[in-house]
Amino acid sequence: MVSFLPGCYYSGLSSDGSSIQAASDSDQPSEGLIYRPVLQPSEAVPVIGAYTMKTPAGKPCLKATMGVEYIVIEKKKPWYFDLDPTRVTTSGYCGKEAAVLSLTLPDNAASLQFTFKKEGNVSYVTGLTAHISPLPVCKGCASKIYPGVVANDKLFKANYGRSFKCNSQSEFVMAAELRIKLVPLQIQAFTLPKGEYGQEVECWADFNKRVIPIIIGAAVVGLILIAVLTFLVIKDRRRQGYERI
Repeated sequence: MVSFLPGCYYSGLSSDGSSIQAASDSDQPSEGLIYRPVLQPSEAVPVIGAYTMKTPAGKPCLKATMGVEYIVIEKKKPWYFDLDPTRVTTSGYCGKEAAVLSLTLPDNAASLQFTFKKEGNVSYVTGLTAHISPLPVCKGCASKIYPGVVANDKLFKANYGRSFKCNSQSEFVMAAELRIKLVPLQIQAFTLPKGEYGQEVECWADFNKRVIPIIIGAAVVGLILIAVLTFLVIKDRRRQGYERI
């Protein structure tokens, strides 16, 4: 008898050697079956998950709220997989100047890891590591693992005690065949007073979306005022030209 975790996809071999790919509503997978993400041909809005790490004393030290989308490029075509927060196992640690947050799906079918660093009064993510091992996207295609990494960077930078927030999408090229999209995103490490986010640091994309329309509006109003003033000056000079000396 074969049983599966609810809503999960598995592949393996049955007792007669035939292949199995299924989703069912039972409780536990049978031996030899593994969880495999299923890539989709079109995008969907990822479910937002909240992930927290605590110190050995039980004090919150790291928090991330985000939706995660994997984008796999296979034969020049993009395929999509959204991380399901209900199936994620959270692990990692918090140190004085370094912290790690790892999000992993069952059977290590997909993972996403954030590496944090603190320098003085500033903290940031210095590296992202990810991989996904999905079901093949076409009949007869070989199974593949798509790994990727972004290293030696200063992502999501914020002063100590503050959180980085971005409602706009943040997309990272992890490798030629793998991208990670985070939307929306709020993240903070090392200190979380009462387990809540500190004052927000706005990302550039959100800042531009908010400020650029204001600048454009102000510029348009300025041009209209200049045009009106120019018209009034010209009109006044023409009127003076007809006065008798």
